[in-house]
Amino acid sequence: MKLSEMKADGHGTVRSLGKDERFLKRITSIGLTEGAGFQVVKNDRKMPVLVYVRETLLALNRKDCEKIEVTEVKG
Repeated sequence: MKLSEMKADGHGTVRSLGKDERFLKRITSIGLTEGAGFQVVKNDRKMPVLVYVRETLLALNRKDCEKIEVTEVKG
C-alpha cells in the first residue's frame, strides 16, 4: 500500500522508499527510513499528508507519498 492511501490515525511501517537517489537522500534526511514506524495524523485530498515519525511531525507532498510503500499495522 502507498502512504497516500492510508487513513488518518492509521499506524504503519515503511516498507520501501523507491529507487530515486535524490528522493532517498531528501526523505531519509528528514527521518523517514525503511522500517520506521509512523502514524498518519491527517490525510485530506489535495493537501500534504501529515505523518508523525521519530517524535517529529512531517508534512509530505502527495507526489512523494506515492513513492513510499508501507505496511499498515492493526491495533
